[in-house]
Parts: sequence; structure tokens; C-alpha cells
Amino acid sequence: MNQDYIQPDNWCIIEEGFDAERVKSSESLFSIGNGAMGQRANFEEQYSGNTFQGSYIAGVYYPDKTKVGWWKNGYPEYFAKVLNAPNWIGINIEINGEELDLAKCTQVSDFRRELNMKEGIYTRSFSAVLQNGTEIEVNVRRFLSLDLDEAGFINYQIKPLNKDAAIVFKPYLDAGVHNEDANWEEKFWEPLQAQHTDNRGFVTARTFKTHFTATTFMHNTIVLGGSPQTITPQASNSEDHVAFSYAISCPQGQTAAIQKIGGYTVSMNHENTQQAAEQVIDQALALGFEAYETKQKEAWARIWEMSDITIEGDVKAQQGIRFNIFQLNQTYLGKDSRLNIGPKGFTGEKYGGSTYWDTEAYCIPFYMATKDQQVARNLLAYRYNQLDRAIENAGKLGFKNGAALYPMVTMNGEECHNEWEITFEEIHRNGAIAFAIFNYYRFTGDYSYIPEKGLEVLLGIARFWHQRSTFSTYRNQYVILGVTGPNEYENNVNNNWYTNYIAKWCIDYALEQTDRIKAEYPADYSRIMAKVQLGEEERAAMQKVADNMYFPYSEEHGVYLQQDGFLDKELITVADLDKSQRPINQKWSWDRILRSPYIKQADTLQGFYFFEDHFTKEELAKHFDFYEPFTVHESSLSPCVHSIQAAVLGRMEQAYTFYLRTSRLDLDDYNKEVEEGLHITSMAGTWMSIVEGFGGMRVRDNALHFEPRIPTQWEAYSFKINFRNQILKVSIGQNETQFALEGNEPIRVYVFGKEILVEPNGLVTV
Repeated sequence: MNQDYIQPDNWCIIEEGFDAERVKSSESLFSIGNGAMGQRANFEEQYSGNTFQGSYIAGVYYPDKTKVGWWKNGYPEYFAKVLNAPNWIGINIEINGEELDLAKCTQVSDFRRELNMKEGIYTRSFSAVLQNGTEIEVNVRRFLSLDLDEAGFINYQIKPLNKDAAIVFKPYLDAGVHNEDANWEEKFWEPLQAQHTDNRGFVTARTFKTHFTATTFMHNTIVLGGSPQTITPQASNSEDHVAFSYAISCPQGQTAAIQKIGGYTVSMNHENTQQAAEQVIDQALALGFEAYETKQKEAWARIWEMSDITIEGDVKAQQGIRFNIFQLNQTYLGKDSRLNIGPKGFTGEKYGGSTYWDTEAYCIPFYMATKDQQVARNLLAYRYNQLDRAIENAGKLGFKNGAALYPMVTMNGEECHNEWEITFEEIHRNGAIAFAIFNYYRFTGDYSYIPEKGLEVLLGIARFWHQRSTFSTYRNQYVILGVTGPNEYENNVNNNWYTNYIAKWCIDYALEQTDRIKAEYPADYSRIMAKVQLGEEERAAMQKVADNMYFPYSEEHGVYLQQDGFLDKELITVADLDKSQRPINQKWSWDRILRSPYIKQADTLQGFYFFEDHFTKEELAKHFDFYEPFTVHESSLSPCVHSIQAAVLGRMEQAYTFYLRTSRLDLDDYNKEVEEGLHITSMAGTWMSIVEGFGGMRVRDNALHFEPRIPTQWEAYSFKINFRNQILKVSIGQNETQFALEGNEPIRVYVFGKEILVEPNGLVTV
């Protein structure tokens, strides 16, 4: 834990007291989004202190040319940047001739931020004394509408406390923005047009290279003492900026406010983006701020009805899981199959891209269980739609005949990661794509996806593993050389066990599904084979690789080795590492890290998580005991997997410790980097820590299985699962577990192997 200023609360994220040192951290933590756009919690008014300005539009990106000191064949030409979008929230404020700026006020008191996760509304309030002696009270409410997802709403209220005040509200739009992480200091937006009429402003800009066009818009209403005012604003605009100025006299003790509607309309969705912006403003004004605020609360209530996890007796644990669920839903709601789940969502720029293997390995289980299965199917379709690009990516590296290598990072299917040890070597990501198809069918029972789309993906991936493997005459087996496993603290290693294991599994699974589709879906089989041209000779060669894959193993330790050279390292555990050296990724040279035994995240144990049924619990325990002591958990994806496995092994204190770390990773800033943005995709792992870890939920033989456990710190917890279009609520206490079913058909579940029948609208206690 590196910070502890967020107040414990079941439903809200709360900060009390103004501290300039934590402004950037809070800008991340209080971020808001609605699936279509999002923004950091920047102040609306001018702030001259240290800040990271950020607004983002889903699916809009820029191909920032790769910056390296050398070039190798196959190197990605660009790193796809999530674009800092034009700023629409800005409202500069002048009070009695002085600009309001919290960095310059003589006193700031009663400062409070609150992100109400139950309602999806962000509020900020404070009292301040300006240098001119004017005392004010400020209250701000902001939300991004779920119902009208191209619009956001701000209500900014000012009350002068010690004298009358001449207040000037200066709302603006600014397309002259830049990315903090730009490689070449390039501008990403080309301004096209800036216009204003009455109380409406529009700035239309186009991204260089990718040519996304976006109209950023605003509408402003001035309110005094609760009554809307008719004020003709002064207006100004440049090529990328529109600003209004509204002057109003506010008596002491009265409240003056500006209600600002703003947002984006984008060429992905509209032919004429400015015309669309006009229509969004009309829709917003037709109902007004209060009506859309009510709709916002209702929309979030529907989301929470299905996705909430309740925890009794542990406020910090409760706050942590709801924060994770809230941010996941702010980032992706499953409405648009062109979109995906970026590691930072709408909260920062680090990592770039919108899609990592995180989606398939960590996020799909959350979306499958808490939403309609179509949402998860859309995530699978996203990869199918980019299969041709995956084949192109493999072709750039010399692979042939339809072999597909899915990118480590992408916006459009093309690889755009700019670190060679990731781009070329972290090829295990291919396995997660295939595993997600298997996992989707296992959970939903919807096999139709595989003959319709999935088999082509599976065969492309299998062909890649076939060609990427090398026959070793020394071992008389197939090996996979020069890779980076999930543990990114080892690069260019040979025979990473997890990579080899998932490669074998992918080939086996692809060929099994080919046989099934041939037998059960002959028309689809004929269509697919005509397209992919898979012959018997190639099939036999692929199967030979799978059947003869090499897996490094230590007889001395009785464990699979993470890679061939793991035992050559100086095996000093994390417990014996000087705490002043942590985190090692901020204290050590990369050379030293690569030679160390330290593991960034689950690697061999990631394989034991995916393929749990392939191994005994005793084997899991032996591998957990061997590898976890060397794990520094400096990836956000690490604590959740270890929490699940500790729970499986009945080590509840350890499981609970890992759970707190994953659920409060950002709230408590464990990795000292929250100011850069939140860890959105790992938040799905937090959900898994409870449902799959403590709840022990698995799907085996078309049925739900549970091995419920509960931390001693909790009195009870509950969650819901949408399993094959029936909603099962699971409530777990210290001494009993209850199952309640919302559905039309009875469902059988297994609790520690014992069959339980749950009737519709019934309650079963175990």
C-alpha cells in the first residue's frame, strides 16, 4: 500500500481535504465513462498545479510512428495511441476580477470529491478564499449519460459567502490537445471547423493518418437562484477553440450556476458529425439535467442488479470490488462489437491500444456471467473480424499458409506494440484467444459460434504453433525457442512451460473441433475447408507436434520448470529481498531483472489456472509453493490468479491478502503508478477472485460446481451468475450457502461434489 486517503465507504469513492500532491492520482481514481467515452476527473476550472488532462473516445486512435534506435524486419511500424480527445469540460471562472484556481487560492477548505458508484455520478465541493478576499462555496456534479451516450452533463454552482460577486463563467471547447506519451511530439488532431451559435459551440477535428472525424460540442445555461437566465454571451473562436463568456452578478448567499452539456459525435457512427451533435444537444435539452440524472441512476441500478457483489463485515473489501465492477462497466458495456477493453480504459494513455490478451484471459468470464452472452460473443467476434490481420501479422514474421499470430496490442487487428521482447516473443497471447472460445462454449453451451466463426480462428492459431515449433534432435521432441512467457521479467527464453503447454492444447482443441464440425455441421465444414485448405498431411504434422511437445521438468523439485534455464538462477525468494529494492521494475536495471528469479505475474501458475482439471490439487500445491515465493506481483494481473489458487488450496488468509491487493490495487496505489491511469482489465480478475476463488465456481459437464469458502474477516458475501439465460444468486455465509434462481427451469448445481436441485423462484440452503 502506498496511499491511504480514500475514505472507506460501501458505495462511494471519497476524498476529503485538498492536497496538490495527490491531484493526479485522484484524477485517475475518480474517472468516469459510459462505454462510448470517458474522462479523467480533471477540474473544470483552470488549475495551474500539476495535472494530467485526459478525455477519450472509444475506438478513436492514432498510429504513432515507432521510435527505436534500430530497426528489425517485422518490427511494428507504429504504436497505436489512445487519443487524448478535445476537451469539452472546461469552464474557466472569474470572480470579482480574479481567475478561480485552487493552486493560487489563499485558503481551500472542506474540499471533497465523491464518486457515487451506485448512481454513476461524480461530485466535487469546496470552500475557498481568493487572493482578492472573496470567499466562495463551490458544488459540482458531473456524469456521462448511459442513456444518451454521446453526451455528458455538468452542473457547476458557486455561492459567494462574504460579499456580492461579479462572476464570469467562461465555458470552452479545446481541440488543441496533445498526448503526454507521443513519440515524436506530433499533433494528432487536425482542426477542421470551429463554430458557435447562441449558447452552442462546436469544434470539428480530424485525426491525422486514421482520419476519424469528431465534433466536440457544448451547450450552456446560466442559472441564478434556481432560475435560468437569459444572457447573451460574448463568444470567440479560433481554428481549434470555441469559448463563451457569461457575466452575472450574484448577491452574497445566493447561488449562480452554469449547466453545461457536452460530448462527442464521431464519424464511426455518423456521416455528418456536426448535424449529429445538434441532435444530441436537442435531445439533452428536451429532458434537461435533472431528468437525465434520474435516468442515470436508473441505468446504473439495472447494471448493479446483475453485476453487484455484496460483502458484509468488511467495508474496504466491499468498496474495492464495487470500484472494480464499476470501472469495468464504465469502460465496456458490450453494445458495439467494434470496441474492446483497453488496459487503462478511459483513465490514461499508458500501454496504448484497446486490446491485449487480458480481454480473453480475464475479462470475458466477467462479461459472460454478468451480462447477456451476446456481449461475450461480441468480444469473440472482434477477434474473428481481425483474423485476416492476424494472418498478415504472422506473414510479416515469415509464417505461411494461413498461420495466424494475434497481436499483443492492437486497435484494428494489426500489431502495434513497440517493444521487441513483447511483439516478437510474447506469443502465448495466441493461446488465450483459443482458450476464450473454449471457455465461452463451456460456460454458455452455445456451440454455434465455433462452426460459424471460431474454427477458422482456432485453425489459424494451430497452424502458427505448428510452424513456430522446432524439432530438437537432441531431445527428440518439439521445442519452442526464443519466447517471453507471461512473466515479462524473462525475455528470449527457451521452452517456457506455459507457452509450450497452451500451444499443444491449441492444436489438440482445433483438430478436435474440426472433427466434430465435420460430423455434425457438414455444410460449415465444407465451407471452412474450402477456405482454409487443411489437408490430411498438414493435419498429421500438426498432431505430431502436439503429441511430442517438450515440457521442461525438474525431478529434484517435482515441478515443471518455468523455462529451461530457471534453475540456473540464484534462487533467492522475495521474502529475502531487501524491501528497499522493491518494486524491482523501478529500482533495478533491466539486465539485472532478466538474470533474477523474480516473476512479474503468474506464469507456470497461469497454466495451472487455465487447465486446472488437467492437474491434481497436490500438483497445484507443489507448483504454488515453488513459484509464488519468487513472485513480486508487479503486474496488475498477478494477485487475482494467486488469490484464486490460494483459495482452491484452502489457504484463506493468503487468498484474502491477495484479494485485497487486487481489489484495492489502484485505490491504495500498490504499484506507485495510479496517477497514470487505472488497471481496468485486471479488475475483472478481482471479480474472479471472489466468484472463482472464494465461491469456487467452475463449469464442468454442463453444470455449475461450487466449493464455497469465506474469509474470516467477512460475515457473508453474495453474487449473481447469468448461466445459460437463468440468473442464479449465490449467498455464502460462515456456516451455510444459499442458492436462489430467477428462471423458468430448475437448475442442478454441485456443492463440493453433491448435487443440489434449485427450483425457479426457490431457495435452497446447504
